[in-house]
Amino acid sequence: MHQVPSVRTYVLVWLTLTIMTIVTYYVSKIEMGEWNIVVALLIAFFKMMLVVLIFMNVKAESPLTKLFAAAGFFWLILLLGQVAIDYISRTWMPEGKMW
Repeated sequence: MHQVPSVRTYVLVWLTLTIMTIVTYYVSKIEMGEWNIVVALLIAFFKMMLVVLIFMNVKAESPLTKLFAAAGFFWLILLLGQVAIDYISRTWMPEGKMW
């Protein structure tokens, strides 16, 4: 049997997620050029890890559950990599890029 996080832990994680959502909004209003998306993705990754580790309780689960969670992230990286390769290879588009 694994240990269930306390209510205090859940409240602190919820508060952190709420604060990080507000931070994401205000950071998006700052003009950083191409770094806006990088900062937004870093904040989103941090929030995703909190949800997976604490709310989904993967941190206290069996190694098999951790393996499947990691495999899901690996699959996501593969899919996003394919999308990136497709986007980068579209030099035949008018004006070079789609956006």
